[in-house]
Amino acid sequence: MTYDRKLILEDGSEYYGYGFGGTESKVCEIVFNTSMTGYQEIVSDPSYTDQAVVMSYPLIGNYGICDEDFESRMIAPDALIVREVNENPSNFRFTRTLSELLEEAGVPGISGVDTRKLVRSIRDLGARRVLITDAKRSLEEGLMLIQRTPVPHDAVKRVSCAKRWYSRTSNPLFHVVAVDCGMKSNIVRELNRNKCNVTIVPYNTGSEEILSLKPDGVFISNGPGDPTDVPEVIETLKELKGKVPIFGICLGHQLLSLAYGAKTYKLKFGHRGGNHPVRDLATGKLEITSQNHSYAVDEKSLEGTGLSVSHINVLDGTVEGVCCEKDRAFSVQYHPESAPGPMDSAALFERFIENMKGGRS
Repeated sequence: MTYDRKLILEDGSEYYGYGFGGTESKVCEIVFNTSMTGYQEIVSDPSYTDQAVVMSYPLIGNYGICDEDFESRMIAPDALIVREVNENPSNFRFTRTLSELLEEAGVPGISGVDTRKLVRSIRDLGARRVLITDAKRSLEEGLMLIQRTPVPHDAVKRVSCAKRWYSRTSNPLFHVVAVDCGMKSNIVRELNRNKCNVTIVPYNTGSEEILSLKPDGVFISNGPGDPTDVPEVIETLKELKGKVPIFGICLGHQLLSLAYGAKTYKLKFGHRGGNHPVRDLATGKLEITSQNHSYAVDEKSLEGTGLSVSHINVLDGTVEGVCCEKDRAFSVQYHPESAPGPMDSAALFERFIENMKGGRS
């Protein structure tokens, strides 16, 4: 069988494979994910917007697509790259194959790629721009197309909700306003499970409007891209801190840190997958976490901001959590709602509940 698709990386390297899903050619950033399962949640996670995701686990698609398991209404990545794709799932819940889902969404997939070599390349040389295209396209033409394609800076604007919406639960105890920067559905479900009515607002909602909704707490969601690309959220958080308990996840963690005066930087290849060890400095407990991000908070820049480090990544020492006890504000870089991933950190939602109780008193 002849290769019909290929990847051209901006360093000039090429990887050939077989196309599935959509047939478009796209230029985006190539990253890898180390999860063994959860590919449906991954492809529906808005944080992967403008990225081509390489799955390090060799077999993807074996349990198909289940209508109840989406994390958003969009298929977020620009491309999916796998070693082997299964077109005949074994799962009584599945309604379509992964290839059919990507074809419907116009998202190209490539199988047959040496993903071990590709993951090592990303690990050693860092995340880079890549072109997903036909195998016949020349290297010179591909590199020129990569150079001419601008890097997008409006990812959060594209994935945030267009207007306010609500998710209510029975016998609610609290009201949370969630700022949607590309939020996963399981975050809202976790807040509902903890007896919170949730009002979800667009990313550019101002502090006055948020406070007018009389929230017991404000949640800042995950999302794609560079946190400095969304100054609107940073300014809103500057005006909210100290007035209402705040909880941030992933991009929300970076935005909260920036609002307090810290700085962020881009990691070489990011953290993506459900197997990252994080230490809680207050308890010494080690948690296995689910992560998906390209940027991190600069620990040295936290000095004098009022924020203290609460969690540290065991593998590379990066900041995984910050808090300001006085303002009842805290955030974590990882995903305590998992989907996919371990549930070690679900108690962070309970901490948010306790902060809201304290805010009332």
